[in-house]
Amino acid sequence: GVIGLYRFPLSVCLPGVSCVRVCMSSLSLCVCVCVVCFSDPEWASYTLGVFVCQSCSGLHRNISQISKVKSVLLDPWSDAEVEFMATNGNDAAKAKYEQKVPVFYYRPTHRDCQLLREQWIRARYERKEFVCVERQEPYSAGYREGFLWKRGRDNGQFLSRKCILSERDGALKYFNKHDAREPKALMKIHTLNASFQPGKIGQPHGLQVTYLKDNSTRNIFVYHKDGKEMVDWFNAIRAARFHYLQVAFPGAHHLVPKLTRNYIKEGYMEKTGPKHTEGFKKRWFTMDDRRLMYFKEPLDAYARGEVFIGSKENSYTVLPGLPPSTQGYHWQFGITIVTPDRKFLFTCETEEEQQDWMAAFQGLVNRPMLPQEYAVAAQFKHKP
Repeated sequence: GVIGLYRFPLSVCLPGVSCVRVCMSSLSLCVCVCVVCFSDPEWASYTLGVFVCQSCSGLHRNISQISKVKSVLLDPWSDAEVEFMATNGNDAAKAKYEQKVPVFYYRPTHRDCQLLREQWIRARYERKEFVCVERQEPYSAGYREGFLWKRGRDNGQFLSRKCILSERDGALKYFNKHDAREPKALMKIHTLNASFQPGKIGQPHGLQVTYLKDNSTRNIFVYHKDGKEMVDWFNAIRAARFHYLQVAFPGAHHLVPKLTRNYIKEGYMEKTGPKHTEGFKKRWFTMDDRRLMYFKEPLDAYARGEVFIGSKENSYTVLPGLPPSTQGYHWQFGITIVTPDRKFLFTCETEEEQQDWMAAFQGLVNRPMLPQEYAVAAQFKHKP
């Protein structure tokens, strides 16, 4: 079809990829999903031969020496460019640039922060990390040492701290002094989690690291000014977790989803105490799988409390609203969680927030518990 300077043959389709056909008058163009985000593409890199979404097109502009982008519908295309797109495409790029992606390496989606998506694009096209295995050493070696800016637990200041991740020791450690022999904290790999939280931490490369200490969650907030450094640390943690799980659960499948996890939901709610007579207090809540934690502030090191959310088969129920006799709350949209031991009462500021939290809780309640989750529930019962 031809409209002005737009000339795309109907054969411009990427085989083997989900496609959506866009027809505008006599213009017919078949385009695929974004090579990174798997969302609808409106742009294309005419030097790499891949279709990308609008968000990723901006990231491609950051590597303009390698990738040059155009709008699929709004920019003029030459016959040579169209032919290049037709003979390449997202499948061909995947086969070329993703030959040796480690199984533990995190592949971002459109839901992930800009840092993860940008470093994935740079790793693919700029550094060619998944073609040359030796370039994966920073996160594949089983040992990583360096300095990260860590937020102080009490004063909130970020200070440079020496960090060591060792698969042999089975731990991530950080040291308050660069020449210190003993670590300030030792985080066992089997309880370790890492999640990028740039908005919450206030740093574009901010990473939240959590681990269990005496069966309670401890938060550590770190960042590095170099985006590649931070993503290398993240994938080194995933590599260590993967190798630990391979040994701990030999023959087990589906280990990759267990390497790191993003939180199901976070945000403010009000809560009251176990007697339901105390006044409701505003707290920051984090839903980390079946652990519902609440903090006075989002960047607190320790939770004020943790609640285990089990399944309906184990007598857990989520109800909208509060018991009729409840008093002392400010927000009007209530949630009641019924557990075998007690009822937990929460309120949300808006109905939309209430519905979002209800959906998150209900998803957990509807999901049957795994054997290891029964062990976690038992630990909750024996917490001081």
